[in-house]
Amino acid sequence: MVNKSWIMPDGIYTALVTPFSGDGIDRQAWRTLVERQINAGVAGVVPIGCTGEAATLSRTEREYLVRSCVEMCRGKCVVVAGSGSNATSVTIDQTRDVKEWGADAAMLITPYYNKPQQPGLHAHYRAVARAVDIPIVLYNVPGRTAVNMLPATCALLSAEPNIVALKEASGLLGQIEEAVAGCDLKVFSGDDGLNFQIFGLGASGAISVVSNLLPGAMVRFWKAWASGDLNRAWPMSRAFAPITDACFIETNPVPVKELLSLAGLCKRDPRLPLVPCNEQSLTFLVQFYEGTLADLMARDPDGGDVS
Repeated sequence: MVNKSWIMPDGIYTALVTPFSGDGIDRQAWRTLVERQINAGVAGVVPIGCTGEAATLSRTEREYLVRSCVEMCRGKCVVVAGSGSNATSVTIDQTRDVKEWGADAAMLITPYYNKPQQPGLHAHYRAVARAVDIPIVLYNVPGRTAVNMLPATCALLSAEPNIVALKEASGLLGQIEEAVAGCDLKVFSGDDGLNFQIFGLGASGAISVVSNLLPGAMVRFWKAWASGDLNRAWPMSRAFAPITDACFIETNPVPVKELLSLAGLCKRDPRLPLVPCNEQSLTFLVQFYEGTLADLMARDPDGGDVS
């Protein structure tokens, strides 16, 4: 039985994009992207989450992405695989899958579309935790799901031995502070624009989109904060701000894929129902890449330095 003796390492986890080529996965680009994260020293990677367009992936694709990620990361960093859905039975099946495929932990988004009440959220996560013996990370992102999991619910769920962490992307600093203080869980920032502030509330790191682009710099940012070097961490936080803004100019992961494409790391294509950036956004991203990001990424083969 999993228990809280397994605790996710503190630090930066990258919410990986899924690179596509035509109707399938670009396997060469995928391996390049994952190896780049490993070389940068991230604490872990998160395949098949929201940034990985998990809702559009077949089971066969999900299996390849997780198994290959586990193979590359074994002994180097943690693999936290997305396995949530808006049906509890499907979530249980998908969580069993990622355990079978070798993931270290499963990340479960709050059920979207259904808009469950807080008791429903409690019952959903409890059912999954008791059905699958794997460490579980709760994922609260109301902007995508139309439901906000409150700290009181997270506190109840922290009694489950294999629920070990919370990715908080509500953007509500007061709520996040309450979750950090009141839950027996590690809390990770799920909002790159608030990383510095959420670290200051006691978070254990971040599950980041921006680190797809600049993993080395994001790791150095976290280490500066964790070591108490605020004179270094704060300027790095401010330097990340325009990069974060660029990554969220349209729906994630569309802009970050555009930027990765400009860097030659994968194709720009998302999978329907997402489409590439509109012309105005693309013009901005090209100018931003050529004027700022290309130089940052060139400074460090593992992802640049914003300091």
